[in-house]
Amino acid sequence: MTPAARTSSAESASGSKTGRLRWYICGLLFFATTVNYMDRQVLGILKPVLARDLHWSEADFGWIIFAFQLSYAFMMPVAGRVMDWLGTRFGYALAVLVWSLASMSHAFARNVFQFGIARFGLGVGESANFPAAVKTVAEWFPRRERALATGFFNSGSNLGALAAPLLVPFVARAFGWRSAFLITGGLDLVWIAVWLAFYRSPREHRLLGRAELELIESDRDAAPVQRTSWSRLLARRGAWAILVAKFMTDPVWWFYLYWIPGFLNSQFHVNLTSLGPPLVVIYLSADVGSIAGGWCSSSLIKRGWSVNLARKTAMLLCAVAVVSAVFIFAAKGNLWLTVSLVSIAAAAHQGWSANVYTLASDLFPRSSVGSVVGLAGFGGAIGGMLAAPAVGYWLDFSKGSYAPLFFVAGSMYLVALALVQLLAPKIPDSAPNL
Repeated sequence: MTPAARTSSAESASGSKTGRLRWYICGLLFFATTVNYMDRQVLGILKPVLARDLHWSEADFGWIIFAFQLSYAFMMPVAGRVMDWLGTRFGYALAVLVWSLASMSHAFARNVFQFGIARFGLGVGESANFPAAVKTVAEWFPRRERALATGFFNSGSNLGALAAPLLVPFVARAFGWRSAFLITGGLDLVWIAVWLAFYRSPREHRLLGRAELELIESDRDAAPVQRTSWSRLLARRGAWAILVAKFMTDPVWWFYLYWIPGFLNSQFHVNLTSLGPPLVVIYLSADVGSIAGGWCSSSLIKRGWSVNLARKTAMLLCAVAVVSAVFIFAAKGNLWLTVSLVSIAAAAHQGWSANVYTLASDLFPRSSVGSVVGLAGFGGAIGGMLAAPAVGYWLDFSKGSYAPLFFVAGSMYLVALALVQLLAPKIPDSAPNL
């Protein structure tokens, strides 16, 4: 079939009942991303209980997080290669099996070292989630639908962050904290069974109709993607702008994810029974912020603003909003005012992050975007890896003083934006060739 004929066929298919099997596949990606973040967050929610029962210091907790960040960072470049080698059906299932077993192994840990080993294994498995999910979207969706499909499955990360503080305290109170790791990890095994039973590549799936297959393959005649070397990418200042932005600000998000439950417990005596509602408000706000941040720059571009001005204006608004974290201790013991300030900062972070990821497609051709995003994720994970022990040692040294940490968290984005402007002073209206 010629490209013209195939395009015509795809348009005809789009106008008829093509079927929605591809969206059921995307639903499985959404479910995987949800349980991914649930497994990731259990430790932070249970931190006050674990610290009391196992006599952890803040530094001990920091080193446990370091183990996760270490494996997550260095496995991210490997995970994509593994998916290409094994294929998404078996590769994705293997990755989820690894992080499921690692998640459940927390229940059998007795000391800091054993928790660190379990956390390292969790990072190995979870590092493959986004490479596998993005590859699956590329296999099952035409290009014009991939951004929407990616946005849909990615929203599972915030749903997982919302669900964990509702489920984990209930399970821990009813059956003990070890059961919380076993039950959340067990959800992953349910996903594996459904995935292996249901997932096939489009041409091998017996439930996929001809019209939907034609739609999926409607733009497969494009020129093959040319792989770009890391050295060539790192020679570009734009790549360093994105890497630096993630390196400096992703640790703030990890701080919110892992230390906010302990902060609420130490400052407001919020226990497992009452922890759920504050965390739900924070992570629901983050979900809204992610959408709003992307909408802001897109809306400005539609109004005729240049990509450079629109993108950096949105990033500036987010960087200013994050400053709310600096004033958390001015809340003077008011729990919900504190939660509101953290929520604003968390929402602004997600809006910032949405625009930072978009910089990859602004500054690089489409064939290099995946590599640049992987590089950015590596930089963010390295930043989190270095920050985690430092936060723990500081809290031990200062006897639990969070004020300087929130000051750094609130001011880091303005510094990062200044460096982005220095490294990428002009974002072109169309991505340049390498």
